[in-house]
Amino acid sequence: MTTWPILSVTTFLPLVGALIVYLSRGDDEASRRNSRWIALWTTIITFAVSVILVMRFDPSNADFQFVEKSAWLATGITYHMGVDGISLPLVILTTAIMPFCIIASWKAITNRVREYMMAFLILETLMIGTFSALDLVLFYLFFEGGLIPMFLIIGVWGGPRRVYASFKFFLYTLLGSVLMLLAIMALYWNGGTTDIPTLMHTAVPRSLQTWAWLAFFASFAVKMPMWPVHTWLPDAHVEAPTAGSVVLAAILLKMGGYGFLRFSLPMFPLASHDFAPLIFTMSAIAIIYTSLVALMQEDMKKLIAYSSVAHMGFVTMGIFAGTMQGVAGGMFQMISHGIVSGALFLCVGVVYDRLHTREIAAYGGLVNRMPLYALTFMIFTMANVGLPGTSGFVGEFMTLLGTFKVSIPTAFFATFGVILSAAYALWLYRKVVFGTLVKPTLMSMKDLTLRECVILFPMIALTILFGVYPKPVLDMSAASVQQLVNNYNTAVTAVKAAALLQ
Repeated sequence: MTTWPILSVTTFLPLVGALIVYLSRGDDEASRRNSRWIALWTTIITFAVSVILVMRFDPSNADFQFVEKSAWLATGITYHMGVDGISLPLVILTTAIMPFCIIASWKAITNRVREYMMAFLILETLMIGTFSALDLVLFYLFFEGGLIPMFLIIGVWGGPRRVYASFKFFLYTLLGSVLMLLAIMALYWNGGTTDIPTLMHTAVPRSLQTWAWLAFFASFAVKMPMWPVHTWLPDAHVEAPTAGSVVLAAILLKMGGYGFLRFSLPMFPLASHDFAPLIFTMSAIAIIYTSLVALMQEDMKKLIAYSSVAHMGFVTMGIFAGTMQGVAGGMFQMISHGIVSGALFLCVGVVYDRLHTREIAAYGGLVNRMPLYALTFMIFTMANVGLPGTSGFVGEFMTLLGTFKVSIPTAFFATFGVILSAAYALWLYRKVVFGTLVKPTLMSMKDLTLRECVILFPMIALTILFGVYPKPVLDMSAASVQQLVNNYNTAVTAVKAAALLQ
């Protein structure tokens, strides 16, 4: 084991970068350039440190690793950090996506560059902290803290309706989180501690399980977001700058899925089992309904935003199936969706930077002027559809397989989502890329620049690699997922056996 606090370094390094950006004051071009370079190097170094985590991580060990614990607040609340096979892939996803976000903002953001870069670096610290915290209070601070920089990113650097979108995002997510705070207090009174590993092995009374599960669900369902509390997401995506949309889709949405895996299933297994039919129903509706809504969109970002809600439906469905394939598939789908949806928003950003519109009707025949872009966009569209050979297929197939064992009707209806996703994704691609090039505004469109290739090509490589060879992601989380599923099934079986004896 490592002797230096590598997890704290990974978590708080972006915060140090934000401080350096803050100290590089001035509003001239040199200051803006320095802010960009400091932010970029900070995110690259953070990613490099997080790679050391992967290299030293033991995937056969289901327990928390790189654990750091020290006294913090007098009531027994500690600074407790650690990662396992469920949280480490999400930490790596966070650190890997952030440099791309900084590069994507290089020329797109010209006003208040220093504050913009600081907001992104602070957001990175809060996101990594959310996935690494092993104390409920610490988790809550990181989880809620992420609202503030994202609120500012949308509200200051967003589109024309940015204030409306940012307030809607803030109020929706804050409302659910207030209920989660009450549940955290109830768990503390019940178990006498806010330590997450301890609470995982602390018996929670059946009545408290139900209410605590609902309170946590209120927060995580909005964050995912699940139908019907998903309406803030399309507005937030449309108004957010490109990099803001990437972070929102790739990482912030995964906090809800992570919450279900970290809290709902292990701490409230009986309530999770009881409410599984509700989750299945909501997930199936989300997959079909939001796919149909996506078919009617005229804005490229809005269409991809609704597709995100549909894909998160597969995640919740797989997680609450409580089977090895379902949970592992949900975990893989979160990583895959993080890469693919982030890349799709970057693809929209590429044409938006040139034409300053996201209306689908404004485009057509781009393959004639931008063949490299057409190829890149096609790969990510196919991954979004779930084509075999891309990472999108593996997650969807595993969640459907895991759900089929538990609820055949849910898997049956969810499969329609795969067909509908092909409908809206291919319709978007045909409208934007194919057809004749007749619009005068498109005649001068330039193909991908070197900067855009640097962002998109690594994502293409990962999408195809994980589609053909998903083993690295699945192996990293296998032991932790197995332990989670075993504990869940043991708790449910014990209650069923006790009911039969009565």
